[in-house]
Amino acid sequence: KIGQNVDREMVEYILDMVKPDYVQCDCKGHAGFSSYPTKVGNQAPGFIRDPLKIWRQVTAERGVSLYVHYSGVWDAKAVEKFPEWARINEQGRPDKRLTSVFGPYVDELLLPQLKELSGEYGIDGAWIDGECWATERDYHPRVLEQFAKLTGIQTNPLSPADPYWFEFSEFCRDGFRKYLDHYVSEMQKYDPDFEIASNWAYSSMMPEPVKIDVDFISGDFSAQSSLNSARFEGRCMVHQGKPWDLMAWSFTWTDGLYSTKTVPQLQQEAAVVLALGGGFQGYFPQKRDGSIRKWQMPLMAETAKFCRQRQEICHRAKPVPQIGLILSTDAFYRKLGKLFAAWSGELAPINGILQCLLDGQNVVDIVMEHHLESTINQYPLLIYPEWETLEPDFKVQLIQYVNDGGNLLVIGPKAAALFEQELDVALLDTSSVKVNGLACKDWIAGIKSMSQRVKLGESVKPFGRIYQQNDTAEDYEPAASIRPLGKGQIAAVYLNLGERYENASTTVSRDFLDELVQQLFPEPMVTVTGSHHVDVCVNRKGNRTAVHLVNTSGPHGNKQVYVFDEIPAVGPLDISIRTLQKPDSVWLEPGHRSCDYKFIDYSIKLVVDELQIHDIIVFENE
Repeated sequence: KIGQNVDREMVEYILDMVKPDYVQCDCKGHAGFSSYPTKVGNQAPGFIRDPLKIWRQVTAERGVSLYVHYSGVWDAKAVEKFPEWARINEQGRPDKRLTSVFGPYVDELLLPQLKELSGEYGIDGAWIDGECWATERDYHPRVLEQFAKLTGIQTNPLSPADPYWFEFSEFCRDGFRKYLDHYVSEMQKYDPDFEIASNWAYSSMMPEPVKIDVDFISGDFSAQSSLNSARFEGRCMVHQGKPWDLMAWSFTWTDGLYSTKTVPQLQQEAAVVLALGGGFQGYFPQKRDGSIRKWQMPLMAETAKFCRQRQEICHRAKPVPQIGLILSTDAFYRKLGKLFAAWSGELAPINGILQCLLDGQNVVDIVMEHHLESTINQYPLLIYPEWETLEPDFKVQLIQYVNDGGNLLVIGPKAAALFEQELDVALLDTSSVKVNGLACKDWIAGIKSMSQRVKLGESVKPFGRIYQQNDTAEDYEPAASIRPLGKGQIAAVYLNLGERYENASTTVSRDFLDELVQQLFPEPMVTVTGSHHVDVCVNRKGNRTAVHLVNTSGPHGNKQVYVFDEIPAVGPLDISIRTLQKPDSVWLEPGHRSCDYKFIDYSIKLVVDELQIHDIIVFENE
């Protein structure tokens, strides 16, 4: 009985306890049933009262924005009722879940409902789910006809092995872009104040320039290994030029089990997002009748308090360029199995390299080709991580960057092959998966990965060692190489380090990459020693510079641990921050706490005795 337990008291309880900027409530899920008495869609049966009207009345009175969750492309009820709206799958049959972005669904259902939500209810915006990540290649005759007319290609590629697979994939991706642009543009005409985010658009799943005027960028990161998901996804959004936030699931969902997270668990996830300058939201599922589980609200209240304490320093701060880890739009789309979502491990290499770098207390941005068009020379070090293709124009840009004094690190044998001449090496035999021993600091760890032997030119310095056995007395091959090029340096690693770190991390891999980075970038802005369980971010807001320290200890990455309530403190941490001008003041947030520091050789030197979850070193120059 929908709405039976939804009343003013329930909504007021949430608003009083959490004090949110906005609330997002259910509206239409993937099943396609609307959880309010819609006049234009497919409402769920059994309404006692209109829960959406109650949400709107109370939030409006309190000055709290109200957004709705609306499933877009994925609408099982719509395609059941109107099979002609469905995308056609590879077997030539209508999809039982997904609508066609080339079809009438957007004008017959999606737009009428968004206009109803805006006009009848005064909703402030919609978080459209089931969008780019759910969109699949469409074999509807009208789509194939358009594809043939546009490209002249008469064959229909059904698998990655077929000719023109990439071209057809790009055509279908462009179909999603036009679908998204259409409904965003129409809603802007209807109600310019109605805000729209298409879930995961312009994120890691759609890493391209923002050419459609969505109002903000958002996504719900993984319920498991959430902290690592937040580390990666936030960095993919922060340079896209739009307000952004990430949604944490308040629970883990594995083996069909819902387990609510703890306060420190959710605060740790929030800290990663806040440190990058983003907004944070928490997902608490509603019951079948539309009500909430009151016992869970103290969890969000404590997390919200944690966020508020840091909001002034964190929110919408801008990263300070240090290391740029390249997410190549072109290489990603050429590698991808689905249209947008990387659910077959396509992003494991770059994710692994990011985690490896962060575990070495490096400050890292994720950058795409379009981000570097005007900012490339701001990065002392760029990394091209295990991509297998490279656009010619982008290669020219990267080589010019090195010649101008930049440092480029290429990771993986297939990526190295793209720069073989510039590296002054000869790759021997062919790359293949081997079991080797990677050495660093007189220690060896096994690593099973794609690797390749290499012959170094006279201008090249070897770095690191790969042994065939777990024995330093055996012969070895160079693990990496470094070569001066113009005013800069170009280096390469001849094994797939990132994919292995994502799936089988070792301290040797971490230390090896960290030492190689130090060779290329010996004077970073910030150095932190004392624990490897610290993420370091640097950003600016006005005349304030903030160095964020996030405690990443605890079992957050352990797939066998669903919920944990203890994050061991780390410290003491020795910190050095390079700055050309002595700061007027240095303090710690939250709480504007005083701290002892010294200014020596253009560096702020201080010690943080203990890091619980998230502390911020702030300094200011007039």
